[in-house]
Amino acid sequence: MEARYLRIAYAIQFTVTMMAVFEVWGQVGGQGHLDLMPWYGKLLLAAMLSLAAVKATAAAVQRDRFWSARWWLAAILALIAVMGIFTWYEHLHEPADDEEAPSAKVDIS
Repeated sequence: MEARYLRIAYAIQFTVTMMAVFEVWGQVGGQGHLDLMPWYGKLLLAAMLSLAAVKATAAAVQRDRFWSARWWLAAILALIAVMGIFTWYEHLHEPADDEEAPSAKVDIS
């Protein structure tokens, strides 16, 4: 396959992977926790994960050395672990709900 077609395919894969990462991360980690995270952290981790997925695909297509593809797969797993730790940190430090707020009671007597 020509290199220009591969570049187009890799760009499409990167875009689709970015959308999938945000969708799955919101479903698994909870959208409320994602909303508390800074935007640049979410974008950086999602872009790095998408890039690692594209690089793993490129290494498999080029039939590069087996260790190269394994390295990218290890990077993908490490990034998923970092995303989980980041979500867990936000879960532990989320603002507390105000459950002890006094409610307005009406006395009928």
